[in-house]
Amino acid sequence: QVQLVESGGGLVQVGDSLRLSCTTSGLTFSTYGLAWFRQAPGKEQEFVSCISWSGGTIYNGDSAKGRFIISRDNAKNTVYLQMNNLRPEDTAVYFCAADAWGVGAKSRYEYDHWGQGTQVTVSS
Repeated sequence: QVQLVESGGGLVQVGDSLRLSCTTSGLTFSTYGLAWFRQAPGKEQEFVSCISWSGGTIYNGDSAKGRFIISRDNAKNTVYLQMNNLRPEDTAVYFCAADAWGVGAKSRYEYDHWGQGTQVTVSS
């Protein structure tokens, strides 16, 4: 059974940093592309960032550029999202997702497996 478990969310202040983690099981982690998406209340799900199986290709959504960094540790079956200089508009549930093709993609429809999400709240 494939599982993706996010952690690291919480309540922070404007300008703070957080590092989200997503640990997987039940899949060959090193062959999967991985991504972070987020969904704020009343809004559609939004692509944040993705990374290919090798880590050699990364795409960032507009919200991530210059502030968020995606990385992966294949030895730990874990993908990370380092979020810096957080803003109130970053408040959302953050989801990780796994893509069996391995390349990573901006479209949520490319992903085969999803986590349950972790809440990030940025207070002003």
